Amino acid sequence: MSDRIFGAIGLILSLFFIWQATRIELSFISDPVGPRTFPIIICVMMALASAVVLLVPDPEPLWPAAMSLFEIGVSVVVLFLYASLLPVVGFIIATAFAAAYLTRRLGSTPVQSAIIGIATSIGIFVVFKLILGLSLAEGPFGF
Repeated sequence: MSDRIFGAIGLILSLFFIWQATRIELSFISDPVGPRTFPIIICVMMALASAVVLLVPDPEPLWPAAMSLFEIGVSVVVLFLYASLLPVVGFIIATAFAAAYLTRRLGSTPVQSAIIGIATSIGIFVVFKLILGLSLAEGPFGF
């Protein structure tokens, strides 16, 4: 039963997000694809996944233990903090800390987590800012 509820909520959210994506205003000078396309593609994939969960539920779903649910909750808090601190400390610093924490939760050692966090943030910065020329949050250091 919980799978069907989760699938229904996911389907409703994806349809809401698609509706919201269609409301994104187009600027006078825009690329041919436009700013609506990527969110709509992601939401269509979310809707398809939610429909599968809704129509083909797991007969005996296993819920995580209380400690695992707590760790998931802490990870959600970290992602909210990441979004909140992004404009304050900048993309590279916020992403490095968030990626390091999340990889630590996935089982890497503290040193591995630090290396992965730094490499991930710099790698994404290089691809999106330097190669694609997209705007990323700049903190007090300009990155």
